[in-house]
Amino acid sequence: MTQKDLSRTAYDHLWMHFTRMSSYENSPVPTIVRGEGTHVFDDKGKRYLDGLAGLFVVQAGHGRVELAETALKQAQELAFFPVWSYAHPKAIELAERLAGYAPGDLNKVFFTTGGGEAVETAWKLAKQYFKLVGKPAKHKVISRSLAYHGTPQGALSITGLPALKAPFEPLVPGAHKVANTNIYRAPIHGEDPEAFGRWAADQIEQQILFEGPDTVAAVFVEPVQNAGGCFPPPPGYFQRVREICDQYDVLLVSDEVICAFGRLGTMFACDKFGYVPDIITCAKGMTSGYSPIGATVVSDRIAEPFYRGDNVFLHGYTFGGHPVSAAVGLANLDLFEREGLNQHVLDNEGGFLRTLQKLHDLPIVGDVRGNGFFYGIELVKDKNTKESFDADEIERVLYGFLSKALFENGLYCRADDRGDPVIQLAPPLIANQETFDEIEQILRATLTEAWAKL
Repeated sequence: MTQKDLSRTAYDHLWMHFTRMSSYENSPVPTIVRGEGTHVFDDKGKRYLDGLAGLFVVQAGHGRVELAETALKQAQELAFFPVWSYAHPKAIELAERLAGYAPGDLNKVFFTTGGGEAVETAWKLAKQYFKLVGKPAKHKVISRSLAYHGTPQGALSITGLPALKAPFEPLVPGAHKVANTNIYRAPIHGEDPEAFGRWAADQIEQQILFEGPDTVAAVFVEPVQNAGGCFPPPPGYFQRVREICDQYDVLLVSDEVICAFGRLGTMFACDKFGYVPDIITCAKGMTSGYSPIGATVVSDRIAEPFYRGDNVFLHGYTFGGHPVSAAVGLANLDLFEREGLNQHVLDNEGGFLRTLQKLHDLPIVGDVRGNGFFYGIELVKDKNTKESFDADEIERVLYGFLSKALFENGLYCRADDRGDPVIQLAPPLIANQETFDEIEQILRATLTEAWAKL
């Protein structure tokens, strides 16, 4: 196909995700054909810095031949077999590997094909667990405002973004929201991170008490919240959340679909902040995107009732624990260890932050926040008052200009308004200072132009 034919066919037949399809009725569809290291290339040969690791996924970088070869070898040996009452070696080995990385007694691994399914699994598991231990009324979940936890009906209910949920209501009942950890816009204690962290955690306790502790099954939190623009936890926040969950017999679910596998410099992100959850949900970086897989990693304590008598967790996915994906996952984790990718992030996260903080001299940059190789830049109209853009300005500047201009200037990243307007950055974990400088230079030029359009 010619470039023109490819673009037209994409518009006619490929329904792209979270996309205004009308945007491409008379415009070419951006088409990426190749990746190498921290960059990708379109069908015209133009190079772009992948500032989002695909979608927080391509940890080890593009073009890793050994991961592709692993997939080929496994497909030749055993392309598919389900883990419904049967096992195959790669699923067994990967489950053991993940249990070895996980903290505490999180030793049981339930495979899915992606992050949303892992979250869905965790909620269903929590509900059935409490039925099995004689507390059938515990079915509700608590999550944070603006948080994104996936698109299946249960995961979407846990998601704290009203605009994403409205078209699909009514959703699964029993999902309730509390404040997030956006200290930049903290309603109180904005100058005292520890006090703010205690306040934010205590909102969870208040919600549990309001709903009734005998009705709440789980709390879902991301180590660094994605939607809204990379909210890191204040000091002591997770320790207090763990304390609250223990006090009221509520499961703590660490949603690490984005943050696991090196995004913050540790294999599981809960280790970065010193807490042990009851369940971890993960996906994306497990294979660096070379094959789809997800997992719900569960503590022995929570799994124990399911391992008794005729009890069964009546849940599963055809492609969960797929042999090819599991083999690629193992090879990817070997690569992590061989190349020291987690340590590379820990060694370079300070340089990434310092480079992005240079943008504070721009009038449009209000806040730079995040952790590891996962940062958000909040955009404002007034740095002193923190005034944000109105709906018309978001449409005109964020969507009408910034999203396209950043890409045209050679940077693939996310310009988002789920919450206040932000630009999100999460480059492959092989990124270095040269990568950071390239990101900063493109951002500086594009944001300067965006400010001129306000």
